Amino acid sequence: MHTMSAADAVDLLRCLEAHDVPVCLGGGWAVDALLGEQTREHSDLDLWAPAARLEGLFAGLAEAAVDRVYPWPGDRPWNFVLHDGARRRVDLHLYEPRPDGDLHYGSALDGVGFPAAAVAGRGRIAGTEVRCEAPEWSLRWHTGYPPRPTDHHDMSRLCRRFNLPLPEDFSD
Repeated sequence: MHTMSAADAVDLLRCLEAHDVPVCLGGGWAVDALLGEQTREHSDLDLWAPAARLEGLFAGLAEAAVDRVYPWPGDRPWNFVLHDGARRRVDLHLYEPRPDGDLHYGSALDGVGFPAAAVAGRGRIAGTEVRCEAPEWSLRWHTGYPPRPTDHHDMSRLCRRFNLPLPEDFSD
């Protein structure tokens, strides 16, 4: 498994910021950002981004040499992976704002809506303030599928820190 360092994650976020792309961390890096410390190794950087900023997103990632498609089972136009051919891998989750202020993720026929506050959390990676999933939404997005060992690791720490109930699927 290739691992991404905290410095890699922060560097990628800075490249995207330079292209005026308001991204939000998801997945394991979001959990570590919410906890304020890196608690495990990460193989990728999950990012939520507005679909309308795709041009800037691609430009910023290309600047960091993260410009190759990494085919993955289940890739869709709103969720796919790019990589640099070495250790940097970015799992993109594109959303669109709805007229009611909520966000839409997925296809027009089978997508899901969620509040903008879900991607308005704040945390830190290597001392750098970052935008990340709100704790309760990070927990919600880690349910509905069989949890992996990393999910158990992340959710137990997240629930403990933010006093959230641990979902049944995560009970030992």
